[in-house]
Amino acid sequence: MSAVSRSSHATEAAESRPNVLIIVGDDMGYGDVGFHGCKDIPTPNLDALAASGVRFNNGYVTGPYCSPTRAGLLTGRSKQRFGHEFNPGGNGQGLPLRETTLADRLQKAGHKTALVGKWHLGNAPEQRPMRRGFQEFFGFLGGSHSYFDAQGILRGDQPAGKVDYTTDDFAKEVDAIIEKKRKDPWNLYLAFNAEHTPMHATEDRLKKFASITDPQRRKYAAMMSAMDDAIGSVKEALKATGQETRTLVGFISDNGGPTMEGVTVNGSDNTPLRGSKRTTLEGGVRVPFLLSWPGMIPPGVDERPVIQLDLHATALAACQIRVEPEWKLDGIDLMPYITGK
Repeated sequence: MSAVSRSSHATEAAESRPNVLIIVGDDMGYGDVGFHGCKDIPTPNLDALAASGVRFNNGYVTGPYCSPTRAGLLTGRSKQRFGHEFNPGGNGQGLPLRETTLADRLQKAGHKTALVGKWHLGNAPEQRPMRRGFQEFFGFLGGSHSYFDAQGILRGDQPAGKVDYTTDDFAKEVDAIIEKKRKDPWNLYLAFNAEHTPMHATEDRLKKFASITDPQRRKYAAMMSAMDDAIGSVKEALKATGQETRTLVGFISDNGGPTMEGVTVNGSDNTPLRGSKRTTLEGGVRVPFLLSWPGMIPPGVDERPVIQLDLHATALAACQIRVEPEWKLDGIDLMPYITGK
């Protein structure tokens, strides 16, 4: 086979693969979505995403706080395999450079890759997203950030400049990438900082929840509503560009809501679960967990336990990427179980 033929074959193979969109909420309460029975915070777009695919009522993450969960999601490996059981501090701490990310693997297979939102896997230059498989990055490096302040918001490695409200800005960025890359298979990691502290909300959304008397819960509701609006915008961008049926979408929260005294509470509610972020009780590690792929995943509710590591393995299988034994992945491809095949 000539070099030209090999190149053409590789291009055709990449084009036949689905897009992969992984969305992560931050410090969400298990009971704070409509599909889990929430009454005071409408989440119509998340509910529609749940209705379009599989809702896993027993979805789990491998860590009760932010960074270990994200490290497991991106590597497909349990955090104990590479010493990432805790949130990184300074001094070069972060996701070890020997680890390979989902973006690394999908980019190698021909996907365009981008991260929008929160990183929290290392601040050192060699640990940043653009050196970990992502061709584009718009967001921040640490574990939390102001929703209104542009300082620390980067585009690639450079200051991004003005921001309005990060949740809205992240949605606009993803919408633009979806439009720009509509002819290419892509991998987008949309990692919200909503609803992590600080509790920052826009005035129009606060007014929408004026009936909630607890001021902290009111801010949390406004922040949840902003994230739900953002997800609705992204879903509309997929539909408008004709990419809805060729995009695998996964959604999780990185851990349960912080509800216990002694941690930075945000007004979330883990009902009916016991426990909180930073605990390994159900309220700390059992999270909203969705998987959608119209035409490929039949809608329904699945009570079997799944974990965020499975999203990595499922994405690789959907994109026809062979998992090598030496990768030592800990998740499994969920598609055979979802489809019954």
